[in-house]
Amino acid sequence: MLNKLLITLFASILCFNVYANDIYIEQVGDGLDLDITQDGQNNEIGDSLADMVLNGDNMTFSITQTGNTNTIDATIKGATYTGTWVFTGNSNTVDLLCSSVSSGNCDTVTLNITTTGDNNTFDFDIGEVTDASSSTISFTLTGDNSVIAAAVDGVSANISVTSDNSSSLATTSANSDEGNAITLNVDGDGDSAGHGITINVTGGGGTIDVTQSGIYDNTVDLDVTGDSFDIDITQSD
Repeated sequence: MLNKLLITLFASILCFNVYANDIYIEQVGDGLDLDITQDGQNNEIGDSLADMVLNGDNMTFSITQTGNTNTIDATIKGATYTGTWVFTGNSNTVDLLCSSVSSGNCDTVTLNITTTGDNNTFDFDIGEVTDASSSTISFTLTGDNSVIAAAVDGVSANISVTSDNSSSLATTSANSDEGNAITLNVDGDGDSAGHGITINVTGGGGTIDVTQSGIYDNTVDLDVTGDSFDIDITQSD
């Protein structure tokens, strides 16, 4: 009996060590090229107490995470940032702040996010304090019960979401001086809650294109302030 307990405890310790990978980075300097690959469960890149902070111009930051219950908390400050983030797994959480503190700037942002899995949550704030001159964010989601909250303030804001899942909730906010481009394509049967889309746009015109389908109730809540907008909404079951 004692041997059995010792073996069980040893196996549990091994599992804990294998599945928990933590990365904390504070980078200051230009021309950063950072690639991170994590495989397993309960991985962290930064956390609520110590974000990963990247401060510099002309940065490239790519992430590949495979597994469940992984977390990313990142703060980016820099004139030009390009990122490709790929996630495979369930119950993952991503929180990105770009120019969300007075000392930081986030001028030109290009970010592509691809995720496969269920119950994943994304919260992005770009240009909250200092406007970004050009921001392009693209989400491609496959899986159920995805939640996206993306807020962009800048001269030009472009947000694209393509989702194929049973239930999703997308909330986008864009505030720009010259033009906004928001494209949302949400497909899938939907659960009893259906698909929900909330869009808040303020600025000098732009395009909003929403395509939504599912067998349950779908909702689009649109609030637009400004002139010369081209809006196209298509819903089907």
